[in-house]
Amino acid sequence: MWKVGELVSRKSYGRDICFHIVEIDRSQNVAILKGMEVRLLADAPLTDLESVTETELRDYTAGYRREEDDALRLIRMRRLIEEEKRSLRSDAKFRASHDFFEKPGRVLHIDGDGSYLEKCLLFYEELRIPAIGHHVSEARMAEVLPHFLEQYHPDILILTGHDGLLRKGQDLSNVYNYRNSENFIKAVRAARRYERSFDDLIIFAGACQSHYEALLDSGANFASSPHRILIHALDPVFIAEKIAYTPINQTVNIFDVVKATITGTDGLGGLETRGKYRIGLPRSPY
Repeated sequence: MWKVGELVSRKSYGRDICFHIVEIDRSQNVAILKGMEVRLLADAPLTDLESVTETELRDYTAGYRREEDDALRLIRMRRLIEEEKRSLRSDAKFRASHDFFEKPGRVLHIDGDGSYLEKCLLFYEELRIPAIGHHVSEARMAEVLPHFLEQYHPDILILTGHDGLLRKGQDLSNVYNYRNSENFIKAVRAARRYERSFDDLIIFAGACQSHYEALLDSGANFASSPHRILIHALDPVFIAEKIAYTPINQTVNIFDVVKATITGTDGLGGLETRGKYRIGLPRSPY
């Protein structure tokens, strides 16, 4: 008999994704599933579930670790190239002293999944991005946002968690056919009531299979998912990184933003937006 917390896959989908069981409805013989590495909530008949073996779990997680390592490597390479370019543009005295300091954009990350949030915060730290995170259910995000925005005054707002289509074959343009897209839309609108400028507050919103067009129409700069596919748990971090480290006098290259993610253009997209990175001089000795 299945239990909450067990790792399973779905036979009808070729066992392509590892899930945790988060809820079981015995009366309907249905389980609610949460993606282990993707931001997807799904339901499945109990008869469609199959246990994930230790070997399968090891292979599954190893594949995602490789993707994450590749994304981090590309970011580090890009930063080195950008630092070299800045050095060449600066005068000789500046290049010799390197006596400057960095001010990347500040992130407020609101996540409907606490375990994903913890992982994202570790990557923000690894990438030297100042970030504050709060675990808030998707349904409450619009309610709590005004308080958090007033408290932290972020440059970049990440609104993510879990989403997914409720049923196959339904009208993809109808926001009510998604688990949480409507909640993300309400949260984006609440943020835009606080700050209307798309360059003063940059917003990413969405999760797996989210209603991409509606999220952009509600005021997000970047969103998921254009082709209603799954996105990686860390994709919002990689989008925030590119924005946080693009100079304020430059427009973020949309292709470069999405290229820095694990999922790519089928899962994420957005609008032209100015960066949030500043350099200061000199560095204080104190």
